[in-house]
Amino acid sequence: MKILYAIQGTGNGHISRAREIVPLLQQYGELDLLVSGTQAEVSLSQPLKYRFHGFSFVFGTKGGVDNWATFKIMNLPQLWRDMHSLPLSQYDLVINDFEPVSAWACRLQKIPSVSLSHQCSFVSPNTPRPAKWNYAEWLFKYYSPTTHHIGFHFERYADFIHTPVIRSEIRNMETSNKGHYTVYLPAYDDKILFKHLSRAKDVEWHIFSKRQKTPHREGNVYIFPVNNQEFNNSLASCEGLLTGGGFEGPAEALFLQKKVLMIPMTGQYEQRCNALSASKLGVPVINEIDEHFDTQIDDWLKNGKIIPVNFPDETARIVDDMVKKYARQ
Repeated sequence: MKILYAIQGTGNGHISRAREIVPLLQQYGELDLLVSGTQAEVSLSQPLKYRFHGFSFVFGTKGGVDNWATFKIMNLPQLWRDMHSLPLSQYDLVINDFEPVSAWACRLQKIPSVSLSHQCSFVSPNTPRPAKWNYAEWLFKYYSPTTHHIGFHFERYADFIHTPVIRSEIRNMETSNKGHYTVYLPAYDDKILFKHLSRAKDVEWHIFSKRQKTPHREGNVYIFPVNNQEFNNSLASCEGLLTGGGFEGPAEALFLQKKVLMIPMTGQYEQRCNALSASKLGVPVINEIDEHFDTQIDDWLKNGKIIPVNFPDETARIVDDMVKKYARQ
């Protein structure tokens, strides 16, 4: 059997999940990997068959997307060429994690494909959303359209939706509480974070930054470049995680029984949806860093609670069911 696994390269969550799924898929035959996108710091240990520019957004520095930087890296003619040139007839199974090149190539070549992603959970109307934003719902539907769906979310909102994939390296980590707080807010400039977090003098903060190349310390604030192992170590030994409105990071922190506080990106509909779902579990959410932020942080530090979750290890079974159900015979 020959399998193509296509992965979105914007942010780190898609690649992190793929690190768990790739070894499972390799048990079923020859596996080719495709990544498109430009904004991930973590990588796969296996070689890529295809690497495309894709269609990515760029994190800003004030809580949202940098629209001008996103426009500058956009290359729609190349995206069009990649969609039309990707050879897919050789594959018995095409799996897609919110990756547009392979999804549209499958549609153009009339080849079935299956979503294995968090984003496809929004196919279900039961998946929580704030007030509907038509453009973003259109993006969920048409950014990487597939014929079949296997989704992941904080809760099972539909039969095809499963609880999060928690990587084995996270499941098997020994946890502790050394009292520090881990921070991953890539849409905010480090100076903004330092200004607010350094005020809590009796708290040690570990900020993981997309903008720093070397680690350094300023008083009670440690700033590290994004690194998978360093981040995992900090998360496993922290008291809590301060993060954006992503999915995999908060899910892993909840699994490790850490306090979580989420600040979804401004104008990023998916992150708003994620934050709403997490809030239904009891996770506190802050809409933005503003004049109320210091008070809100103080309250979380003093009163934040660990939210109990049940994220069983079902990944191998999900992959096995997917291959048996959707691979072309």
